[in-house]
Amino acid sequence: MSNISEIKNSVLCSSEMNNTQNRVLKLSGLEPLIITPQSNFINVGERTNVAGSRKFLRLIKEEKFEEALAIARDQVENGAQIIDINMDDGLIDGKAAMVRFLNLIVAEPDIARVPIMIDSSKWEIIEAGLQVVQGKCIVNSISLKEGETEFIENARKIKRYGAAVIVMAFDEVGQADNFNRRCEISKRSYDILVNSVGIKPEDIIFDLNIFPVATGMEEHRKNAIDFIEATRWVKENLPYCSVSGGVSNVSFSFRGNNTVREAMHSVFLYHAIKAGMNIGIVNPTMLEIYDDIPKNLLKHVEDVIFDRSDDATERLLEFAETVVGQVKENTVDLSWRMEPLQNRITRALVKGIDQYIIEDVEQARQEANAPIEVVEGNLMTGMNVVGDLFGSGKMFLPQVVKSARVMKKAVAYLEPFIEAEKQKQLKQDLLTNKDAKVQQRGAGKILMATVKGDVHDIGKNIVSVVLACNNYEIVDLGVMVPPEKIIAEAKAHNVDIIGLSGLITPSLDEMVFIAKEMQRQNFEVPLMIGGATTSKAHTAVKIDTEYKHAVVHVNDASRAVTVVGDLLQKEKKDNYKKDLKADYAVFRNNFLGRQRTKEYLSVKQARTNKLKIDWNTSGIFKPRTLGIQKIEKLDLELLRDYIDWSPFFRSWDLHGKFPQILSDTVVGSQATELFNDAQVILNKIISEKLLTAKAIFGLFEANTINDDDIELKNVVCSSVEENSLGADKFIFHTLRQQSKKATGRPNVALADFIAPLNTGIQDYVGCFCVSTGFGTKELAKKYEAENDDYNSIMVKAIADRLAEAFAEYLHKQVRTKHWGYAENETLTNEDLIKESYKGIRPAPGYPACPDHLEKLTIWEVLNVKEEIGVELTEGLAMWPAASVSGYYFGNPEARYFGLGKIKEDQVKDFANRRQISEGKALKWLAPNIAD
Repeated sequence: MSNISEIKNSVLCSSEMNNTQNRVLKLSGLEPLIITPQSNFINVGERTNVAGSRKFLRLIKEEKFEEALAIARDQVENGAQIIDINMDDGLIDGKAAMVRFLNLIVAEPDIARVPIMIDSSKWEIIEAGLQVVQGKCIVNSISLKEGETEFIENARKIKRYGAAVIVMAFDEVGQADNFNRRCEISKRSYDILVNSVGIKPEDIIFDLNIFPVATGMEEHRKNAIDFIEATRWVKENLPYCSVSGGVSNVSFSFRGNNTVREAMHSVFLYHAIKAGMNIGIVNPTMLEIYDDIPKNLLKHVEDVIFDRSDDATERLLEFAETVVGQVKENTVDLSWRMEPLQNRITRALVKGIDQYIIEDVEQARQEANAPIEVVEGNLMTGMNVVGDLFGSGKMFLPQVVKSARVMKKAVAYLEPFIEAEKQKQLKQDLLTNKDAKVQQRGAGKILMATVKGDVHDIGKNIVSVVLACNNYEIVDLGVMVPPEKIIAEAKAHNVDIIGLSGLITPSLDEMVFIAKEMQRQNFEVPLMIGGATTSKAHTAVKIDTEYKHAVVHVNDASRAVTVVGDLLQKEKKDNYKKDLKADYAVFRNNFLGRQRTKEYLSVKQARTNKLKIDWNTSGIFKPRTLGIQKIEKLDLELLRDYIDWSPFFRSWDLHGKFPQILSDTVVGSQATELFNDAQVILNKIISEKLLTAKAIFGLFEANTINDDDIELKNVVCSSVEENSLGADKFIFHTLRQQSKKATGRPNVALADFIAPLNTGIQDYVGCFCVSTGFGTKELAKKYEAENDDYNSIMVKAIADRLAEAFAEYLHKQVRTKHWGYAENETLTNEDLIKESYKGIRPAPGYPACPDHLEKLTIWEVLNVKEEIGVELTEGLAMWPAASVSGYYFGNPEARYFGLGKIKEDQVKDFANRRQISEGKALKWLAPNIAD
C-alpha cells in the first residue's frame, strides 16, 4: 500500500510540475519565444512606432514601406526580441498602414521570426492587425478606463484571436499613481480577465505605469519604488502574469543629461527586474552597465529611486552638474523648415508655431491662382490634421487654441489680398452682368451665444475656436444675448446650428424659453446646449420636450466637433437626430421615474427635523470688528499662493488634480506647457498691474427667525433709507432640504447654523463680494485684436482663478483677524482647497443656497455696486465675471451641503417670506423643484 501511495504522490507531483512549467507566456513569430521565470529580461524594440521614431514616421507618411522595413530589421539584428508596431498619427491611415506593414513583414523571415506587438489606441487598428499578423502576438493595450463593458468586449476578441494582452493600470478614475492603486486595478483586471473572460493568466502582461522621479514635487518621490513594489506584489499575488513598462519615463526630469539618464535606467531596471519585471521598452543605447556606473553616481541615483532621504533629489541635481559633458547643446531643431511648403504649414498649425507662418502663406499665395485657395487649401489641410489629432486624443484643447492663433494670423495676413480679389471679381461680374457672388466653402455655420443675464463665456469661446478649426463658420453673439436677438441673427445668417451657453441657474430658464420660441417660429435647425449649470437631465426633461427637432447637450468642448459633424453630415444626420430624440426620451422617462420614487417631507415636517445645535455650549465667537470694510486695490501678488489650479485645467478640458496632472502620462506634457504659459500671463498681470482686485465685506449681529430666515441687525448701510424692517435690519432667506432622510439625519438649512432669536443668545453672520475682473475685458480684447484667442481665453481663465483665490484669501483674513475665531489657524493651500477650515462661505447659486435672489440682499447690505463697482445683470450674474460673493458662517458645526430637490409647498412659503409672487419664485427655483 505504501508503494502505491508513493507512486500516486510521485505522479501528482510530476503532473503539478509539468502544469506549472506550461503556465508561461508563449509567443511566436516564425520562431517561438517562451518567457519563463528563468528567462532574461525581454526587450521590446520601439523604433517601428511612429511616436517613437521620427524617421519611421516620415517613411510611413511618404509610403516608403520598404525603407521602413529596414528599421524593423535593424531592431531585430540589434537584439529586440519583440517589435512594437504603432501607426497612430493624424497624417496616416493607421488601419491601412498597419495591414500593409505587417503583410510586408511576413515576407521577411529575418524580421518575421520575432513576435509582434500591435500597438494602437484605436481598436479598429488593433483588430485589423490581429487579422493579418502571423504567430502569437501581443495587443498593446486595453484598460478599464472606459469601464468594464468595453474592457470585457475587447478582451473577448483578443482571446478569440489567440493573442496575449498588455493591461494598463488605468480605470474609470484615472491612472494608477501609487502602490495601492496599482495593486487594486491589477487585481480587478486580473479577476475579470481570468474569471469572466477566461484568458489564461500567463497571457496577461501588466503595464504598471513608470512615472518620473526627481521632479522636485513631493508627490513624485515614490514613483519608482511604488512601481517596483507593485511589480513584486503582482508577481506574488497574480500568478503567472508578466510585468512591463516604458523605462525611459523614469528619467524624464533629466532630459539632455544622458550620463544621469543612462544610470537611472540601469538602476531602475536592475531593481525592477529583481522584483519581477520581465518585459519592457528600453533603448539599449541609453543603458549603462550597472556595475560600470561610478559609485558616487550610483549612490545618488539609488537614493532617488528608493526615496532614501528628503534631499535626495537636490543632491542628485547638484551632482549632475559635476558630470562632465552631461548637457547637450540646447539648439532649436529647424530641420522642418527644409520640408515641402504644405508640410511646413501643417507643422506650424499643429505645433502652434507662428514665427514663420506669414513667410509660408506668402509663398503659398504666390503659387496659388487666388489667395482664397491658400485658406481653403493649404491652411484647411493643416487644420484638418489638427482636427484629426484632436479627435483621436493626440492633441488637447490648449494646443488646438494655439493652432487657431496661427490660423488667424495667417488669415489676417491674407484678408487684404482676398478682399482685393473679391473687388476684382465684382467688377468683372458687373461688366458681364453676372450675379456678383463670391463663393466660399465651409462645413457649416453655427451661432454661439451666452444667454441673457449670463456673462460667462470661457467655455463657449473654446468651443467656438475648436469648431472654427474644423472649418465651421462661427457667428458669435457674445454674452447676455436676449432671445429675440438669437432668433433674429439665426435667421439673418441662415445658420445650421444654434449653440447656447450658460453658467448660472437662471440661464436654464432662458434656454427653455428659446427652445419654445424656436418651435413657435417653425425652426428646424438643431439646438446645442452647454455650460457648467446645464446637464443632460435638464436638457432631456425641460428643453427637448419644447422643441420637436434635434436638441443635444454637449458637456465638454472635446465632444463638440463630433456632435456637430453628426448633426450636419448628410449620410448620418437623419438617423443621428432620430436616435437623439429616442435616447433623450428614454433618459427622461428613467430620470422622472427615479424622481417619482423619492420620498419628500412637507416643509413643516422638514423644519421639525432641522439640525439641532446646543446653543448653550456652541462656540459662538463675537467678531473683533463688526460692520462693513472695503478693499480698494489688493496687491495681486498676495493671491498667487491661494490659487487652486485644478479648475483651471478643467476649463481647458484637461482633467486631473494639480499638481499630479503635470506628470500625467496622457496629458502631463500639455498640462505642463499650459501651466507654464499661464505663469507667463499671471506674472505679466501681476507685475504690470493689468487687473484690479477689489472687495467689500461685513460682519453683523444676527439671529434666526421663523426657522429658515436669518435677521441681520445694526447694519450701517447707505444704500437705502428705509426698508420693511427698518433701515438697519435685513433678512437672508434660506431654503431647507426636503428629501426624506435616514433616521438621525437632519434636513438642513443654512439658518440652522445661526442661533435662534428665542434663545436670547446673540450670534453673528457675514457676507462679502470680491472681484479681480476689472481690466479683464480690455486685456482680453487686446489679445483678440491680435488674433490671439489663446491668450484672450487665458486671461479670463486666470482672472477667474484669481477671484476664487481672493475669496479664499479674504475668508482666511476674516477667520483669523476680523472675526478672529480661528486666529491660530495654520492651514496650507491644499488644506484650504479641501475646505479643512472652521466655518463656511456658501454662495447664492450654489448647492446649499441655489437661490440667486439672495444676491440682491447682499448687494443692498454692502452697497456693492456703489462701493466697488460690481454689478448684477438681469439674470443676477455678477459683472465683471471674475467675481465671487457669498456669506460667512463661523459656527464650528457649520458645513457645506446640497439642498437637492424641494417641493412646491416650500416654494409657496419662500414666496411669502420674500414677499414676491409665486410665479417669480417658481422661475428662480425651477431647477430645484421636484417633478
